[in-house]
Amino acid sequence: MLRFSLKKAFLALLLSVAAVSALAQSEGLQYSVSGKVRDAKTGNALQFVNVLMEARHYATVTNSDGGFLIKSDIPIDTLVFSYLGYESRKLPVEASSMTVYLTPSIFSIDPAIVLSAQPRLLVQQAIKRIPDNYSNEEELLQCFYRETMQKRQRYIYVSEAVSKLFKTPYSRGVYRDAAALVKSRILISSRRKDTLSVKFLGGPTQAVDFDVVKNLRFLLNQAELGFYNMEMGVPVKIDGRLNLTVQIYPMVERPYALYFGTFYIDSETYAFSRIELSLDMSDERKATDDILLRKPAGLRFHPKELSIVINYRLDGDRWRISFFRSLLRFSCDWRKRLFYTNYTSINELVVTDKYPDAVPIPRAEQFRLREALSDKAELFTDPDFWKDYNIIEPSVSLEHAVGRLMKR
Repeated sequence: MLRFSLKKAFLALLLSVAAVSALAQSEGLQYSVSGKVRDAKTGNALQFVNVLMEARHYATVTNSDGGFLIKSDIPIDTLVFSYLGYESRKLPVEASSMTVYLTPSIFSIDPAIVLSAQPRLLVQQAIKRIPDNYSNEEELLQCFYRETMQKRQRYIYVSEAVSKLFKTPYSRGVYRDAAALVKSRILISSRRKDTLSVKFLGGPTQAVDFDVVKNLRFLLNQAELGFYNMEMGVPVKIDGRLNLTVQIYPMVERPYALYFGTFYIDSETYAFSRIELSLDMSDERKATDDILLRKPAGLRFHPKELSIVINYRLDGDRWRISFFRSLLRFSCDWRKRLFYTNYTSINELVVTDKYPDAVPIPRAEQFRLREALSDKAELFTDPDFWKDYNIIEPSVSLEHAVGRLMKR
């Protein structure tokens, strides 16, 4: 069996600037609603809350400050807010700005049901039902994708894109799935000492390769799952639906790094609704082999964390990928220097819309695995760059960072 490698599905950061024309424009979205989502008990901001306009299937997620902005080509009457471990809310829109409070889910379940469940059989049942649970037709999705990198606490790289994602039925694997850029832009620190010539691969193709439920080579196959122990976890509610959880952790040594993770399985349909994975960092060499493609001679690379989250949303009677996020923490130092520098790279993608016609992306337009988003983006010069698209609102800290980078 071929082992799927992160080298084929991660971020490319060649810190150099290139420009390319926008490939397309979407229809105008002249209506908008913004706001904040908070915990009803603590008042704390909630990040990564799903925000959905059902009438048009427009969607986004809240940023790290709990903020959101959603746009539409028709007046926005209602919005649906849902979040892991919280009660979902469907609220009327009465103003262009709103504050939403979500309440943690409180429910009871017979402990005997959880204790008697056999986690491996539960996971196998969920895999068996993939063709019935997930989209069975070709689809063309619109997505917003963002890459950022911080050196210590300071942003040195920001790149954003609207992309098209062509998906075949979930019974067919990912071989014909493809991504293409619609519009993109980039900012890179001009400081010479911020230049970091390490290379990873990927970009918006991550939504193809990290669609774990569809890309069964990655993890959800009999051979790969045989390397893991499984235990039942604490049930939670997602989008108002009860989910059973299965925790996995490595039980054997392999030539490559394995994962710790949690599967969230919908109790009614036995669909994977959320998958959380964290690469085992106990062997630095193995972790590095799975992450790093290239670095300069003399630079020492030390991986600290790689975590991945994939969310799926029930739309009618079928589940579809809705959100992806990866976080990579690492440090680098040169052999002749005494101190190392910490870096954090975050990639996030949200499916914001669905095109009416599922037209395959021509091969000439497809984003290649070996291409970097930093090679295909315009500069941050147009304040209305995202006027006609739904995006993940930048946090206050990211907005501040963009302003500083633009001044330089």
